[in-house]
Amino acid sequence: MHREHTKVIRIGDRVIGGGNPVLIQSMTNTRTEDVAATVAQIQKLEAAGCELIRCTVPVTEAAEAIREIKKQIRIPLVADIHFDFKMALAAMENGADKIRINPGNIGSRENVKAVVDMARERGVPIRIGVNSGSLEKELIEKYHGVTAEGIVESALEKVYMIEDMGYDNLVVSIKSSDVLMCIRAHEKLAEKTSYPLHVGITEAGGMISGNIKSAVGLGVILYQGIGDTIRVSLTGDPVEEVKSARQILRTLGLRRGGIEVVSCPTCGRTRIDLIGLAAQVEEMVADMPLDLKVAVMGCAVNGPGEAKEADIGIAGGDGEGLLIKKGEIVRKVPEDRLLQVLREELENWQG
Repeated sequence: MHREHTKVIRIGDRVIGGGNPVLIQSMTNTRTEDVAATVAQIQKLEAAGCELIRCTVPVTEAAEAIREIKKQIRIPLVADIHFDFKMALAAMENGADKIRINPGNIGSRENVKAVVDMARERGVPIRIGVNSGSLEKELIEKYHGVTAEGIVESALEKVYMIEDMGYDNLVVSIKSSDVLMCIRAHEKLAEKTSYPLHVGITEAGGMISGNIKSAVGLGVILYQGIGDTIRVSLTGDPVEEVKSARQILRTLGLRRGGIEVVSCPTCGRTRIDLIGLAAQVEEMVADMPLDLKVAVMGCAVNGPGEAKEADIGIAGGDGEGLLIKKGEIVRKVPEDRLLQVLREELENWQG
């Protein structure tokens, strides 16, 4: 398993690599220089379970804002740098816990060296990021298009450049919106480097297509033991990215904690508003600090059997429902009290 043997890297007060838990990352979509808006968004992300946050640093004001932002948040901050190496220097001067650069777009080797020298001086890890959309012309020509092989070669060239400068406090990320290409690229890269990998499907799309592409791509990559941090990239509220990432990790057995809700798809036997009830249950349990599986079933015929692997569940009938624990029916409950009874059971859960 590649994840067990990657290099251990410290990012602020968090540690990745070497078999440490896969951490969830997201990115703010506020103007970083707007400290109040950026802090407010990061705090919402923290509450949702975000463990690393990336902020864009395109201007000096954004770099300077990092110092104040860090005073008000509890998770490490990654500065996202493009084109101007001076922004990387300013971000580190203002306390960035990690910087993300593509050494190919910040100018000369001297510029890259200036960034590496300060990173070494301050002990700041560098994430080398390469996207399929920024692949060098030479590699496109060599591989007759944008390919997994080209993406990996581009990333490794940049790794070797920074290693030649005497620095190996590195994280690597390679991303593509093509799910299969992204999977192949990660498989190839994992064979060629022991640096921790940040994984994600870039430009995945909105809530539906983005979640499906991310779940498929990240699921395959993570299941192979590849990946030390993840981001689910969605066009929308970044809080949804964190929720999706948590669910992906839980589904793969890489994260415990929090309530997992399972619910049936409904059928002609359903006599209650199961769709609305399931949505209410998911919202109700989102912040409950329990490690449980909760079943929401629409039919009293199959409900107890389908819910037997859950810790607790409810199954609808006609105007009433059943409360079920460990597959055993506890009692009947009027339909309009099902949600409240489930809430009371969870709030007083004794295991």
